[in-house]
Amino acid sequence: MTRPVGGQVVVRPVTHDAVVAHVVARVPAGGRRVVLVDGAPPTAPGDLADALVAPLRAAGRAVVRVRAVDFLRPASLRLEHGRHDPDAYLEDRLDVRALDREVVTPFASSGRYLPTLWDPVSDRATRAPYGEAPDGAVLVLDGDLLLGVGLAADLTVHLAVRPPTLARRMPEEDAWVLPAFARYAQEVDPEGVADVVVRVDDPAHPALVDRTP
Repeated sequence: MTRPVGGQVVVRPVTHDAVVAHVVARVPAGGRRVVLVDGAPPTAPGDLADALVAPLRAAGRAVVRVRAVDFLRPASLRLEHGRHDPDAYLEDRLDVRALDREVVTPFASSGRYLPTLWDPVSDRATRAPYGEAPDGAVLVLDGDLLLGVGLAADLTVHLAVRPPTLARRMPEEDAWVLPAFARYAQEVDPEGVADVVVRVDDPAHPALVDRTP
Protein backbone atom coordinates (compact mmCIF):
# COMPACT_ATOMS: atom_id res chain seq x y z
CA MET A 1 0.00 0.00 0.00
CA THR A 2 1.41 3.41 -0.97
CA ARG A 3 1.35 5.96 1.81
CA PRO A 4 0.46 9.58 1.04
CA VAL A 5 3.46 11.88 0.88
CA GLY A 6 3.27 14.64 3.44
CA GLY A 7 0.14 13.13 4.98
CA GLN A 8 -0.95 13.44 8.58
CA VAL A 9 -0.33 10.62 11.02
CA VAL A 10 -2.84 10.22 13.83
CA VAL A 11 -2.27 7.68 16.60
CA ARG A 12 -5.64 6.68 18.01
CA PRO A 13 -5.88 4.74 21.30
CA VAL A 14 -8.31 1.84 21.01
CA THR A 15 -9.24 -1.41 22.73
CA HIS A 16 -8.11 -4.86 21.69
CA ASP A 17 -11.63 -5.60 20.47
CA ALA A 18 -11.56 -2.43 18.37
CA VAL A 19 -8.30 -3.53 16.75
CA VAL A 20 -9.84 -6.88 15.83
CA ALA A 21 -12.99 -5.23 14.48
CA HIS A 22 -10.92 -2.75 12.45
CA VAL A 23 -8.84 -5.49 10.84
CA VAL A 24 -11.87 -7.67 10.10
CA ALA A 25 -13.61 -4.71 8.47
CA ARG A 26 -10.58 -4.11 6.24
CA VAL A 27 -10.56 -7.65 4.79
CA PRO A 28 -11.86 -7.31 1.21
CA ALA A 29 -15.12 -9.04 0.36
CA GLY A 30 -15.41 -11.73 -2.28
CA GLY A 31 -12.97 -14.39 -3.35
CA ARG A 32 -10.24 -15.96 -1.25
CA ARG A 33 -8.22 -13.42 0.68
CA VAL A 34 -4.82 -13.50 2.38
CA VAL A 35 -4.17 -11.56 5.59
CA LEU A 36 -0.64 -11.26 7.01
CA VAL A 37 -0.19 -10.34 10.67
CA ASP A 38 3.41 -9.28 11.23
CA GLY A 39 5.23 -8.45 14.43
CA ALA A 40 8.24 -9.26 16.58
CA PRO A 41 7.63 -12.19 18.96
CA PRO A 42 7.04 -9.97 22.04
CA THR A 43 4.12 -8.30 20.22
CA ALA A 44 2.37 -11.68 19.93
CA PRO A 45 1.15 -11.50 16.32
CA GLY A 46 -0.27 -14.99 16.70
CA ASP A 47 -2.67 -13.78 19.39
CA LEU A 48 -4.12 -11.12 17.09
CA ALA A 49 -4.29 -13.60 14.22
CA ASP A 50 -6.17 -16.07 16.44
CA ALA A 51 -8.55 -13.33 17.56
CA LEU A 52 -9.55 -12.66 13.94
CA VAL A 53 -10.87 -16.18 13.40
CA ALA A 54 -14.20 -16.04 15.26
CA PRO A 55 -15.31 -12.61 13.94
CA LEU A 56 -14.44 -13.58 10.38
CA ARG A 57 -16.43 -16.78 10.71
CA ALA A 58 -19.30 -14.84 12.26
CA ALA A 59 -19.21 -12.66 9.16
CA GLY A 60 -19.68 -15.77 7.02
CA ARG A 61 -16.07 -16.34 5.97
CA ALA A 62 -14.30 -19.68 6.23
CA VAL A 63 -10.91 -19.18 7.89
CA VAL A 64 -7.59 -20.97 7.47
CA ARG A 65 -4.91 -20.30 10.13
CA VAL A 66 -1.28 -20.82 9.19
CA ARG A 67 1.81 -19.93 11.23
CA ALA A 68 5.05 -18.92 9.59
CA VAL A 69 6.96 -20.74 12.36
CA ASP A 70 5.75 -23.98 10.78
CA PHE A 71 7.62 -23.07 7.58
CA LEU A 72 11.14 -22.55 8.89
CA ARG A 73 14.06 -23.93 6.93
CA PRO A 74 15.89 -27.03 8.23
CA ALA A 75 18.40 -26.33 11.00
CA SER A 76 21.31 -27.20 8.73
CA LEU A 77 20.37 -24.23 6.54
CA ARG A 78 18.96 -21.66 8.94
CA LEU A 79 21.76 -22.20 11.48
CA GLU A 80 24.58 -22.49 8.95
CA HIS A 81 26.23 -19.37 10.38
CA GLY A 82 25.61 -20.31 14.01
CA ARG A 83 22.71 -20.10 16.41
CA HIS A 84 23.05 -16.41 17.18
CA ASP A 85 23.54 -14.69 13.84
CA PRO A 86 21.00 -11.85 13.45
CA ASP A 87 21.55 -11.58 9.69
CA ALA A 88 20.76 -15.29 9.29
CA TYR A 89 17.64 -14.79 11.43
CA LEU A 90 16.47 -12.14 9.00
CA GLU A 91 17.55 -13.78 5.75
CA ASP A 92 17.75 -17.55 6.24
CA ARG A 93 15.25 -18.54 8.93
CA LEU A 94 11.95 -18.60 7.03
CA ASP A 95 11.44 -20.78 3.95
CA VAL A 96 9.70 -18.02 2.02
CA ARG A 97 9.62 -19.95 -1.24
CA ALA A 98 7.92 -22.92 0.38
CA LEU A 99 5.43 -20.68 2.16
CA ASP A 100 4.56 -19.00 -1.11
CA ARG A 101 4.58 -22.20 -3.16
CA GLU A 102 2.65 -24.38 -0.72
CA VAL A 103 0.32 -21.88 0.92
CA VAL A 104 -0.13 -18.32 -0.28
CA THR A 105 -0.22 -18.72 -4.07
CA PRO A 106 -2.25 -21.95 -4.31
CA PHE A 107 -4.67 -20.78 -1.63
CA ALA A 108 -5.46 -17.63 -3.58
CA SER A 109 -5.87 -19.44 -6.89
CA SER A 110 -7.56 -22.71 -5.97
CA GLY A 111 -8.00 -22.92 -2.20
CA ARG A 112 -5.36 -25.63 -1.80
CA TYR A 113 -2.87 -25.10 1.01
CA LEU A 114 -0.36 -26.93 3.19
CA PRO A 115 -1.03 -26.16 6.88
CA THR A 116 2.47 -27.01 8.11
CA LEU A 117 5.76 -28.02 6.52
CA TRP A 118 8.55 -28.29 9.08
CA ASP A 119 8.72 -28.96 12.82
CA PRO A 120 11.63 -26.85 14.12
CA VAL A 121 11.80 -28.83 17.37
CA SER A 122 12.22 -32.27 15.82
CA ASP A 123 13.78 -30.74 12.68
CA ARG A 124 11.67 -33.00 10.52
CA ALA A 125 8.97 -32.57 7.91
CA THR A 126 5.50 -32.63 9.43
CA ARG A 127 4.06 -34.57 6.48
CA ALA A 128 0.77 -32.75 6.95
CA PRO A 129 -1.94 -33.37 4.37
CA TYR A 130 -3.09 -30.57 2.09
CA GLY A 131 -6.27 -28.72 2.90
CA GLU A 132 -8.90 -27.23 0.63
CA ALA A 133 -10.55 -23.89 1.36
CA PRO A 134 -13.82 -22.78 -0.26
CA ASP A 135 -14.25 -19.66 -2.31
CA GLY A 136 -14.57 -16.66 -0.03
CA ALA A 137 -12.24 -18.11 2.61
CA VAL A 138 -9.64 -16.01 4.42
CA LEU A 139 -6.10 -17.22 5.08
CA VAL A 140 -4.70 -15.63 8.24
CA LEU A 141 -0.92 -15.99 8.40
CA ASP A 142 1.13 -14.69 11.33
CA GLY A 143 4.83 -14.39 12.00
CA ASP A 144 7.74 -11.99 12.24
CA LEU A 145 9.69 -10.32 9.45
CA LEU A 146 6.95 -11.23 6.95
CA LEU A 147 6.70 -7.98 5.01
CA GLY A 148 8.89 -7.19 2.05
CA VAL A 149 9.69 -10.82 1.23
CA GLY A 150 7.33 -11.16 -1.73
CA LEU A 151 4.30 -12.82 -0.13
CA ALA A 152 1.19 -11.52 -1.90
CA ALA A 153 -1.49 -10.43 0.55
CA ASP A 154 -4.81 -8.63 0.37
CA LEU A 155 -4.29 -7.06 3.80
CA THR A 156 -1.12 -6.63 5.86
CA VAL A 157 -1.07 -5.80 9.56
CA HIS A 158 2.04 -4.75 11.46
CA LEU A 159 2.31 -4.65 15.25
CA ALA A 160 4.76 -1.85 15.95
CA VAL A 161 6.93 -1.11 18.98
CA ARG A 162 9.73 1.38 19.49
CA PRO A 163 13.24 -0.12 19.51
CA PRO A 164 13.80 0.55 23.24
CA THR A 165 10.47 -1.10 24.02
CA LEU A 166 11.33 -4.12 21.90
CA ALA A 167 14.71 -4.43 23.61
CA ARG A 168 13.07 -4.26 27.02
CA ARG A 169 10.40 -6.84 26.21
CA MET A 170 12.62 -9.27 24.31
CA PRO A 171 13.71 -12.19 26.56
CA GLU A 172 17.37 -11.87 27.48
CA GLU A 173 18.26 -15.13 25.77
CA ASP A 174 16.78 -13.81 22.52
CA ALA A 175 18.33 -10.33 22.60
CA TRP A 176 20.76 -11.36 19.85
CA VAL A 177 17.93 -11.03 17.29
CA LEU A 178 17.46 -7.29 17.93
CA PRO A 179 19.86 -6.24 15.12
CA ALA A 180 17.69 -8.27 12.72
CA PHE A 181 14.64 -6.20 13.64
CA ALA A 182 16.68 -3.00 13.36
CA ARG A 183 17.65 -3.99 9.81
CA TYR A 184 14.04 -4.92 9.05
CA ALA A 185 12.81 -1.51 10.21
CA GLN A 186 15.43 0.29 8.12
CA GLU A 187 15.31 -1.80 4.96
CA VAL A 188 11.62 -2.79 4.78
CA ASP A 189 9.94 0.02 6.76
CA PRO A 190 7.06 -2.20 7.93
CA GLU A 191 5.20 0.74 9.46
CA GLY A 192 5.28 2.46 6.09
CA VAL A 193 4.23 -0.49 3.93
CA ALA A 194 1.62 -2.24 6.10
CA ASP A 195 -2.04 -1.56 5.42
CA VAL A 196 -2.85 -1.52 9.14
CA VAL A 197 -0.37 -0.43 11.80
CA VAL A 198 -1.08 -1.04 15.47
CA ARG A 199 1.24 0.41 18.09
CA VAL A 200 1.62 -1.97 21.02
CA ASP A 201 4.32 -0.34 23.12
CA ASP A 202 1.87 -0.79 25.97
CA PRO A 203 0.25 -4.20 25.32
CA ALA A 204 -2.76 -3.27 27.44
CA HIS A 205 -3.43 -0.09 25.49
CA PRO A 206 -2.99 -0.55 21.71
CA ALA A 207 -3.32 2.33 19.29
CA LEU A 208 -4.21 2.42 15.61
CA VAL A 209 -2.08 4.55 13.30
CA ASP A 210 -4.22 6.45 10.84
CA ARG A 211 -2.61 8.14 7.83
CA THR A 212 -4.49 10.71 5.81
CA PRO A 213 -3.43 12.79 2.78
